[in-house]
Amino acid sequence: MNFSGLIVQLLNGLAGASSLFLVAAGLSLIFGVTRIVNFAHGSFFMLGTYLAYTLVGQLGTNLGFWPGLVLAALAVGLLGALIEFVLLRRIYKAPELFQLLATFALVLVIKDAVLWLWGPDELLGPRAPGLRGSVEILGRQFPSYDLFLIVIGPLVLGAVWLLLTRTRFGTLVRAAAQDREMVSALGVNQAWLFTAVFALGAMLAGLGGALQLPREPAHLEMDLNTIGAAFVVVVVGGMGSLPGAYLAALLISLIKAVCIWLGVVSLFGHTVNFSKATLVVDFLVMAAVLIWRPWGLMGRPQAPSRHVGEPEAPLRRASMGYKVAVGVLVVALIAVPFLARSSYTTVLATDLLVAALFATSLHFIMGPGGMHSFGHAAYFGIGAYGAGLLMKAAGLPMEVALIGGPLVAAIGAIAFGWFSVRLSGVYLAMLTLALAQIAWAITYQWDDFTGGSNGLTGIWPAEWLAGGRNYYWLALALVGLGVWWLRRVLFSPFGYALRAGRDSVLRADAIGIDVKRVQWVAFIVAGLMAGLAGSLFAFSKGSISPESMAVGKSIDGLVMVLLGGLHTLAGPVVGAVSFTWLQDAVARNTDYWRALLGGIILLLVLIFPDGIAGGIHRLVRSWRQPKQEASA
Repeated sequence: MNFSGLIVQLLNGLAGASSLFLVAAGLSLIFGVTRIVNFAHGSFFMLGTYLAYTLVGQLGTNLGFWPGLVLAALAVGLLGALIEFVLLRRIYKAPELFQLLATFALVLVIKDAVLWLWGPDELLGPRAPGLRGSVEILGRQFPSYDLFLIVIGPLVLGAVWLLLTRTRFGTLVRAAAQDREMVSALGVNQAWLFTAVFALGAMLAGLGGALQLPREPAHLEMDLNTIGAAFVVVVVGGMGSLPGAYLAALLISLIKAVCIWLGVVSLFGHTVNFSKATLVVDFLVMAAVLIWRPWGLMGRPQAPSRHVGEPEAPLRRASMGYKVAVGVLVVALIAVPFLARSSYTTVLATDLLVAALFATSLHFIMGPGGMHSFGHAAYFGIGAYGAGLLMKAAGLPMEVALIGGPLVAAIGAIAFGWFSVRLSGVYLAMLTLALAQIAWAITYQWDDFTGGSNGLTGIWPAEWLAGGRNYYWLALALVGLGVWWLRRVLFSPFGYALRAGRDSVLRADAIGIDVKRVQWVAFIVAGLMAGLAGSLFAFSKGSISPESMAVGKSIDGLVMVLLGGLHTLAGPVVGAVSFTWLQDAVARNTDYWRALLGGIILLLVLIFPDGIAGGIHRLVRSWRQPKQEASA
């Protein structure tokens, strides 16, 4: 460690902050006006890099370099406008989380489109003409192009600020960010305003990706790697605040630079590797900011959207016909091992059961609880690791470990839920994401205890469960009991209190309900059941990896719940089975399974904006209503 090394690392951080700000600025603009949490924004960044690679190659690496970058950004902006016009415009009045599901499907489609067009290999672009060398700073060489990037960030911030404060378009954008329905009532063409804002946000993301071409090769993981960091920057800075996004990008990038500069340090006789902290430092910052200032450093509380879908109907107890159908389904599930033509069918059926319990536990806090969690995989993973470590490290029998894993997950939910329930809306969702990523980073790096990136292996069921059939029946029994218990809780006084807090916090508080405590207990219940799903998963696979609690697993849970239907109790089960089965069937039949799966999800979102189970329920209700009116 020395002073010159610190200065160079800080300059690296400033260069990275500029690139990150370009992506976050577009994401912040889109969310501020349309209220869409756009998962596909990282895909626009990735497309910017790939298009710049192609255009620079076609136009020439000298005279065509800078025009190629600009054209790539414009092309991504046009693509964003097309996506908004063709797809998102049709679902603006759907609940906001279903719009999130549509953008997730776009991520899958765009990723496979890039794979088909450019192939799986990394593509390294040329260096920028005129900025190919380096400059000496305190005796160290620093790339000239990175100095250029340091300047770009403030220039783009200034240009966008002038656009928003000195033009009529900017006035409309700021007005729509405050109250988009009022803007529409005043005669402004809201649809085209949304299209323009979405195109501008996509163009900024494309520009950020294009400018990365000389710094890193284009690859297929750029989308998810970028969107996570962009979400953190937007939330830390304040949703909808461009200066806040730039400040947050600077803060996070500089903290990471300092961690890299510190490297391995001995503190109080213990060796601490600060370089590893770069995996989680941004989420640590986000968690700290959200707990201290829930709306970000320079943000303000968001006004609730009036387009939240229809009011949710009260939950009804199961009818006799419904109970008979469930009984028939249970008998059919018991018979699966006898009817299966191969052992793989039994394994897949076990995976479907585990997914159903995981999705149902998430739905418990999202639907009746009204708390959107983007980090529910934390409890799934903690349950899996808890069961595995109780068996491997503590030497407990498998049966005891299977019970202990969910209890460990419940302890994690006690800690995480205590912080989370103090927030609401997108801020609560982002805090759950931050806490889950912190848990993932600890698991990923604690080699001596969790096995690190290699995970744990050799976690097999007891001998009497060694056959696939016996373990499947055990999973069926535990999953069935778990789903039944969660449903039972919803029809208890606690469940009514939970839904009362979701529908109106003030009214619930007025009649004596401690809303935050009820929501905290709901987090613990959901964490317990997610932990049971994780424990069953660990023993069914015989191994655990940190991927079991990564962001992708949480996204899978969100997709299952939304695909099935957020406002029906059968929705999470239907969504989990549909998504898991589709993912398995499509992946085994085509190399471009993501695009096909994303296309199916988009189609289902357009046909069933309330989810599959919600759409079927609506059709049945509309079919019964004429008969009831005729009989009356």
